[in-house]
Amino acid sequence: MIDIFGPIKTLLKFDNVVIDNIVFRLHYRATVLILLVCSILITSRQYFGDPIDCMVEGIPTNIMDTYCWIYSTFTLPKWNNGKIGKDVHPGVSVYDEDTDTVKYHKYYQWVCFVLFFQAMFFYAPRYLWKLWEAGRMRSLIMDLNCSIVFDPEHKELLINYFVKNLHLQNFYAIRFFLCEFLNLCNILLQMYFINYFLEGEFKMYGYNILTMNETKPEDRTDVMNRMFPIVTKCTFHKFGPTGSIQKFDGMCVLPLNVLNEKIFAFLWFWFWFIAIISVLNIVYRTLIIVNPVLRLMLLKSKTDSSSHKALKSLTQKFWIGDWFVFYQLSKNISPVDFRDLVSDLTNKFEEKDNV
Repeated sequence: MIDIFGPIKTLLKFDNVVIDNIVFRLHYRATVLILLVCSILITSRQYFGDPIDCMVEGIPTNIMDTYCWIYSTFTLPKWNNGKIGKDVHPGVSVYDEDTDTVKYHKYYQWVCFVLFFQAMFFYAPRYLWKLWEAGRMRSLIMDLNCSIVFDPEHKELLINYFVKNLHLQNFYAIRFFLCEFLNLCNILLQMYFINYFLEGEFKMYGYNILTMNETKPEDRTDVMNRMFPIVTKCTFHKFGPTGSIQKFDGMCVLPLNVLNEKIFAFLWFWFWFIAIISVLNIVYRTLIIVNPVLRLMLLKSKTDSSSHKALKSLTQKFWIGDWFVFYQLSKNISPVDFRDLVSDLTNKFEEKDNV
């Protein structure tokens, strides 16, 4: 089991240098980890377990299982409200091929692949940001986050960097903001894609589960069983001794769907959570871009009141790109070192203005 989950160990490692924020990490770390774990669980059950068992007289069990797995099973929507132990299983009963509507279920063959590729899409903005960021923050810090004493030479290098690159760092910030927007677009597209993949059933899946739990058991329609049926039908045709086609009606049990229904129920709530905080993050980012006072407040939260006057002076000089790099730097050094940097950088700007 340890070997199976080995490839995702890197997602549990925390970087020494912070180049993003917690919302960004929920996309590329938490969500990717969840999707990969789910994909591995489904794969282990699907390819190394027993995902389907079909029962039909006259056909060997292994042949029937393989046939129904490849060509899909089906249910009858009009019997979704059927009660076990009476006339039918939910979705399974006698039907008329000419008049009754049949719903085929082929998705279960692709669930593990869909979850894996979704994980890759959630990681894509992070990969893009790392390419664009190109190690700038790590170069600025140079192990400062691990040192005990703020090296005067290093501090001087940081001061000179901000002085020489004043008003030249907007593109750096814009790229990060673009990656945040891509995160929002991705989660919305992934929700749309899963809904399409599951034939429109995912859109209200979690809400319907909550509503179902509030309904009396005798009046309840199992939403999860409708979306991920445990018992389905499968029809096998073969040539008889005289060349005529014989039809064999079988019933299949899909134990894999017990896992699928739980996974997608969790993903419904998780995706909505990520989508909501991503929207709030874009609103927050917009306010930061248009409101200098908010930018000043965020910098003030990184140090004590003795530096607030100097921070106000810096904020007035900084454009959004300068502020963003400076704020990212504050996440990676101690408050004491940041306070010293603010003081010395303010003095440097004042000296330059007086020349």
